[in-house]
Amino acid sequence: MYKAMLFAITLMLSGAASPALADNLVARVSVSSQTMTVSKQGRVIHTWKVSTARRGYSTPRGSWRPTRMHRMWYSRKYEMSPMPYSVFFRGGYAIHGTGYVKQLGRPASHGCVRLATSNAAQFYSLVREMGPGNTRIIVTN
Repeated sequence: MYKAMLFAITLMLSGAASPALADNLVARVSVSSQTMTVSKQGRVIHTWKVSTARRGYSTPRGSWRPTRMHRMWYSRKYEMSPMPYSVFFRGGYAIHGTGYVKQLGRPASHGCVRLATSNAAQFYSLVREMGPGNTRIIVTN
């Protein structure tokens, strides 16, 4: 038992991936290509068209963990617009479903990352399954 514990500590100190780290869920949003790529355990499992901020608005760039989730949210800021399967990652910014699917693949939002509602539902389920603490959302140019 002592040798097993010593081996585990050695692995941790050497930077080797632990099983918990290998289970991470990562959503990479590319503003330039208007896509979101979802990886689970380091393997790409989905690539979806998105809409990020249109002219006059911005989608924040950076890396975050989800802060809260709502099966259905209504934007108080934008006329109670429905935001199904919302995964909030920075203040009022979220990845969520939209009915405006013709706009997907080009900038159209007030700053949120919009997905087809069926894709948002899949992402929402994945975040619940993996846990917000094991999920990373990365938004890049």
